[in-house]
Amino acid sequence: MKKIPDKEILLFKSCLVNVEYPGVESSTKFVFDKLGIEYTISERQSCCTGLGHYADLFDQFSTTALAARNFGIAREEDHRNIATLCATCYAILKKSANILNTKDNVRRQVNKIFDGSGISDLKYKVEDIDSRDNIFHTTEIIYNKADKIPDLVEVDLSGFKVAAHHACHYCKVHHQDTIGNPRDPMVIETIAKACGVETVDWYDRKTNTCGNGFRQRYMNKDLSFSVTAEKLLSLKENEVDILLHMCPNCQIQFDRNQKVIGESLNTEFNIICLNISQFVALAFGADPYKVVGIQTHTVPVEPVVDKIKLINPVNEV
Repeated sequence: MKKIPDKEILLFKSCLVNVEYPGVESSTKFVFDKLGIEYTISERQSCCTGLGHYADLFDQFSTTALAARNFGIAREEDHRNIATLCATCYAILKKSANILNTKDNVRRQVNKIFDGSGISDLKYKVEDIDSRDNIFHTTEIIYNKADKIPDLVEVDLSGFKVAAHHACHYCKVHHQDTIGNPRDPMVIETIAKACGVETVDWYDRKTNTCGNGFRQRYMNKDLSFSVTAEKLLSLKENEVDILLHMCPNCQIQFDRNQKVIGESLNTEFNIICLNISQFVALAFGADPYKVVGIQTHTVPVEPVVDKIKLINPVNEV
């Protein structure tokens, strides 16, 4: 298995996380701090272009050039281990690193642009970033500390039935770097179990995409929602209370659109959607509103908070 760092980490900010579920970032920082993971955040970091790139608005060269700039910032910050909050950022950065390290003509062209823009200090060097050794998802960083999680748990979440959805851009794009079996990684489940929670390890449609498809959600909404509906119906059949994610795109698809899909099927799902960092933060006793940001969710998370208060009257959150 690849070596996963716990220091010199650049926490790579996500556009969608910041806009849709800011509690994912604050929860991740909360969990990282509890687990003793050393990291930094750079205000100079730019977007990975993921949404635009997969909607054919950003070509590969532009995306690669922006990645090279972000890699240069990581080098300057002396935090070359990049941990993304978003699976799309993860896939984009890994692909860009591979291009920069293997395509000399692309690297030279990018560096020429940097020279002409007066930012020669950010010129990309092959030794800057290795796709496998320096680019990770934050979920992997937490997974690597799973043995330390039980001692930090303050809130009993064992009363909830939990299932996981691993993002396509994590386990299906660079599958050779996926922890465990790319067809069923079990990374999220391992973390949840470390929190003392049993999980539904397998359910029908588990390996399906969330249905987002980026532009498909807008241009072919019926097709997009039909894929999401199949998974929601399977989760409902398994009486899942909480679906755990690792990508804001997936979280938007299942959380924001759940009610609309339910109405079209004349059914209620009420499946709470949480990023795995949010779930661990709750287990560690984080404030549900100030840290986890449950007020930004469409499917109310308050039932979880109310149940936690009943189970943990001393450690009310």
